[in-house]
Amino acid sequence: MLHTTRIGDGEPRLMFLHGFLGQGKNWTTVARGLAPLGASILVDLPNHGRSDWTEDFSYADMADSVAELVRAERGSDPFTLVGHSMGGKVAMAVALRHPDLLDGLVVVDISPDDSGEGYGFGTIIAALQAVPAASLTHRKEADAALRDSGVADAGVRQFLLQSLRHRPEGGFGWQFNLDMLARSLPQVSGWPDVLDGRYDRPVLWVRGARSDYVTEANYPQMMRLFPQTALLTVQDAGHWVHSEQPQAVIEGLRNFLLAEQLATDPGA
Repeated sequence: MLHTTRIGDGEPRLMFLHGFLGQGKNWTTVARGLAPLGASILVDLPNHGRSDWTEDFSYADMADSVAELVRAERGSDPFTLVGHSMGGKVAMAVALRHPDLLDGLVVVDISPDDSGEGYGFGTIIAALQAVPAASLTHRKEADAALRDSGVADAGVRQFLLQSLRHRPEGGFGWQFNLDMLARSLPQVSGWPDVLDGRYDRPVLWVRGARSDYVTEANYPQMMRLFPQTALLTVQDAGHWVHSEQPQAVIEGLRNFLLAEQLATDPGA
């Protein structure tokens, strides 16, 4: 089961997928900014947030679960799937495996390739594993433990601490499935061979100017799988583009959605 949160009124027009170790609410600011264009569904992907845990990591399986959700939620309006980082790979997988479900796709700061040389999630996973969550008495102790274990960026620590929750029996626990995700890092960063084909509808690719997750070396693969792609580079942003420059992302998505609506209904 996938936990979801709805932002806005009316038929859902957008569905948002978060990145590795995140949760659907990471997209709240952007979804609220786009509410005049239609409702949004914020999804907690498997092994994250309040969604169910699984024994293994699979982009194909996650894509099929999201596709079921799209079928249940989409109305008569054009429907666009938006995904950041790991969620961007899930969104790409949905488009390739279930192309008729989506009228548009937005991929945020990730490419259809191996991303293991990117931000350094191995270091973050090791730091999370070093936090004695079950014996903590205060959230500040977790922040200090993460800092001492090598997560120097306070913003990244606060992002991770959003998934730290009090346990009824005392202490804290992580909402994400840390042990499974830790042993699945090669699958998380990889791009599985089963994800091939072609998605011929409009795609907006958003990248942070200070991020190296989407480079010119990735363009041929992007265009092979998604030939109707437009690239938006957001200045003064790194990998977490929508957190660092939310207004720029809102404007980019608004323009993309309006163009999509005009293509579907020229009289709109």
